[in-house]
Amino acid sequence: MRGFEITGASGADMETIRAWADEEGWNPGDSDRFAFAVADPAGFLVGRLDGEPVGCISAVRYGPGFGFIGFYITRPEVRGRGYGIRLWRAAMERLDGRLVGLDGVVAQQDNYRKSGFRSAWNNVRHEGVPEGVATSPGAATSPGAAGAEGGAGTTGAVEVVDAASLPFGQLAAYDRRFFPAPRDAFLSAWTGLPGRTALAAVRDGQLEGLGVIRPCSGASRIGPLYASGPRIAAALLRGLAGHAPGGLVAVDVPDANPEATALVAGLGLVPTFEAARMYTGPAPDLDLAGLYGVTSLELG
Repeated sequence: MRGFEITGASGADMETIRAWADEEGWNPGDSDRFAFAVADPAGFLVGRLDGEPVGCISAVRYGPGFGFIGFYITRPEVRGRGYGIRLWRAAMERLDGRLVGLDGVVAQQDNYRKSGFRSAWNNVRHEGVPEGVATSPGAATSPGAAGAEGGAGTTGAVEVVDAASLPFGQLAAYDRRFFPAPRDAFLSAWTGLPGRTALAAVRDGQLEGLGVIRPCSGASRIGPLYASGPRIAAALLRGLAGHAPGGLVAVDVPDANPEATALVAGLGLVPTFEAARMYTGPAPDLDLAGLYGVTSLELG
């Protein structure tokens, strides 16, 4: 361990971490690092060997009682030397006393269980061009009617609108149904960074859905994707895909919502990657029936 130290990540380190994640096949968003830094500026750790970065991990604090582990990478040339477990211990120490979540790849899930994590559900990445999406250049789908789907007592039709046209407090309150802690600063950056599109489904002034798409080195990723039902989720997904090159998208779908899995399969998307959402304690009480795509496998 001589010559190895753990420090906070710099701006340059954040770019390096993104490149490493891309090499791992995780396809992070081109500008995700800017929103991630807003979530918790001190939440990204880098392991340095003789001053050179050789590993990283994120340990992001949300509110007073929740944290999320992500970006756990040790460079291939130094694996097996104990640097990774040093990073892991530093991250868990930073989140001590909190409920901690992560998305564990299949190969590492047994190791996470040894550290006290338990599986809550699987997030399965589905990729493809959704059926019914125009893919010609400049053919982005315009906001408009999403149909009249809804539960008992609903009245007017649902409209798909630019999420930026709504009061941000309304978006933040809606997000709290699907995430176990407030994350207003992160959500503001996540929905508003250049090159992204955020769409909302609204009925009689009330939110019935929200989705964000962001450019990536591979398929453009959609997340989060919230909706009160599959028809609204489909309208949002198609609308967002209209802003992706060639309509190619990826969405991380929780298998705890069977309607979400059926929806993306019915639209022609195929599974390409899987990770288990795991927690150190009881899974938080979330609106899983309305969760059609998680925000990010890196930060929850």
